Amino acid sequence: MKRPLLVFIVLAFGLSWAAALPLWLGGGLSSPLTQALGTLLMFTPAVGVLGVWAVSRTPFREWARETGLTLGERKGRTGLLVLTAWLGVPLLVFVAMGISAALGLVSLDLDGLSIYREAMEARGVQAPADLGTVALLQIVIGVAAGPVLNGIPALGEEWGWRGWLVPRLVATNGVLAGLLISGFVWGLWHAPLTLLGYNYPRLGSWAALAFIGFCVLAGVLLGWLRLRTGSVWPAVVAHASLNAIASVALLLGDASDPPNELLAGITGVVGWLLLAVLGAVVLRFYPVRPQQPRPAESAEPVA
Repeated sequence: MKRPLLVFIVLAFGLSWAAALPLWLGGGLSSPLTQALGTLLMFTPAVGVLGVWAVSRTPFREWARETGLTLGERKGRTGLLVLTAWLGVPLLVFVAMGISAALGLVSLDLDGLSIYREAMEARGVQAPADLGTVALLQIVIGVAAGPVLNGIPALGEEWGWRGWLVPRLVATNGVLAGLLISGFVWGLWHAPLTLLGYNYPRLGSWAALAFIGFCVLAGVLLGWLRLRTGSVWPAVVAHASLNAIASVALLLGDASDPPNELLAGITGVVGWLLLAVLGAVVLRFYPVRPQQPRPAESAEPVA
């Protein structure tokens, strides 16, 4: 397994830093290239999987099954968990915001939507008079269409982290340790962006450490979806839905008292606790078993 793992890590991490390099050379996250380069970065784990496939010389149909591109042996279960991820992730995001507000960590501004208004004006867009309707429409679109609109870049990540890496780490380290390690690697991979303050702008470079905490816990649930179904698609839907709705929820705050991203919301401490509880529940009541990788995958390729 060492050589495939090395190929995967070098490609996924090396290309992620290459993709983010223009941000480091000038502009940081304020660069107009941030969104495009961030999306490009999401495909680097998939390139890592393709690199491992190239050295393993596995027939693609077999490789697709091993890395979760099929629907797994129980398609009904996979479909049910796809639907659960589609609707459950937005629910979890807004529950995290509700708890944050109840604890006084977020001041909601549901009438004026001041943070949402400021965000629109920062992009040079005049906020409409019926901003509440626009915000509601964005939330509905995010919930309904987010997994579709964000599905391809989410697959770029999930095929690598959950599709290929999770089963191999679980097979050699056990379920819980494998899931935790994979989440740590996933969080560390975000460093080209998080060291610039991505997701936690108040923290600066410390955002990299904070996001690892989130990724370790979120990675348990995403990895569980992969192992429970034998398919990467429920994790893809969950990831795509999270990307669509997490930032929208924070826009419901009050601009005069903006939320502390480290504490509030799904990516803050409140969210970490929710994810930890949910992860413990699913692993306890819906256990998963390690999936052994194909023995030939760890063998050296024929010269």
